[in-house]
Amino acid sequence: MSAKQREMHFGVFVLGTGNHSAGWRYDGAATSNNDLSVIQEIARHAERGKFDLLFVSDGLVMDPGDHPSFLCRFEPTTLISALSASTSHIGLGATVSTSFGEPYHVARTFGSIDHITKGRAAWNVVTSSAGKAALNFSREAHMEHDLRYEVAQEFVDVVKGLWDCWEDGAIVADKATGVYIDPSKVRPLDHRGRFFQVKGPINMARGPQGHPIIIQAGGSEAGLELAARTADVVFSVVQELSGARRAYRDLKKRMAKYGRTPDQITVLPGVMPIIGSTEAEARDKLSLLQSWLTPTNALTLVTSRIGYDVTGFPLDGPVPAPPSDASSQTFSRVLYETARREKHDPARSLQPDRGCPRPLGPFRDPQAHCRHAGGMVCRGSRGRVQHPSPLLPWRAGRLRRLGRAGASGPRVVSA
Repeated sequence: MSAKQREMHFGVFVLGTGNHSAGWRYDGAATSNNDLSVIQEIARHAERGKFDLLFVSDGLVMDPGDHPSFLCRFEPTTLISALSASTSHIGLGATVSTSFGEPYHVARTFGSIDHITKGRAAWNVVTSSAGKAALNFSREAHMEHDLRYEVAQEFVDVVKGLWDCWEDGAIVADKATGVYIDPSKVRPLDHRGRFFQVKGPINMARGPQGHPIIIQAGGSEAGLELAARTADVVFSVVQELSGARRAYRDLKKRMAKYGRTPDQITVLPGVMPIIGSTEAEARDKLSLLQSWLTPTNALTLVTSRIGYDVTGFPLDGPVPAPPSDASSQTFSRVLYETARREKHDPARSLQPDRGCPRPLGPFRDPQAHCRHAGGMVCRGSRGRVQHPSPLLPWRAGRLRRLGRAGASGPRVVSA
């Protein structure tokens, strides 16, 4: 492939009521994130549009002031298992925390999904930034940030180790001899670490992928080290080109110390495209969505998403800097730095995207959006694009005619 061409892949971040917190109010938009038929329709459109990944986030606490799709949501691994029956090619990613579970359960869950989907499973590794989540798991308080990532490092190692307890071809199932398993190809894990003691092996044959895809999104120092060492895909919240390029290079440089090469991680940033038949129509759509927001509910939601309280600050004053112990450090820093750079007050800087990726566009048509995204790839800031739609249902098939070659094949874009 020439230096002027890069491969770009598309994923969709699914929220049943749309990524924009007021998207459900739009005419014809879905109004529930707990309606399987809505999510199935999104998955079918994404697959028909040649998207590579459908991703489901998660949270372990409910706040009445939060995003509508976070108030009522399916457990992600259950949901992607159900979606596997109505899709055949698209990758299916689900979020599971390393802070409130056991590696053996996670290894079995994603191993099962990988078998069920014939090799389409992906695990989004998170440490859970919401402090109140601890109260739902018989704990008085959540672990501090760096400790959460120390637990996560060992947790991921144990999960991968359990997947590796079985070699390919361990199931013999020879009817003539009666030999069902080759015991030389199955071994215990015998893990004894700081946080986990797991004997193994897992009671499941090796999956089609060997290891389901590992996704990670942490942008703190500890999060970047976890990603550099273990991840296949990294979600990024950096929106500006110069910052995205710096973050991209920094992540890739970290991989060498773990014996990995830069091409073993793909960076997938989040964008929220606003598309209309004309640029004016697209701007009108965004304006309508924005008109349904109020400064009060915007600040309440952003507080829950970025991990520190901004509701008590004046709306026309400077955006308050995140405290050093902000639970979601990367998102807090990105949002604050953007507001400071663009001289936004809280009402202006926090209202538009409500704790979600910034609106990208508006664009007059899907081609304009793809040219913009392709340009970012060619400038060395990313290799994939994660699409959270402002409202649902949407029509991923509109992107299909732009040249994707196959159900899971790459899209080649020119500089």
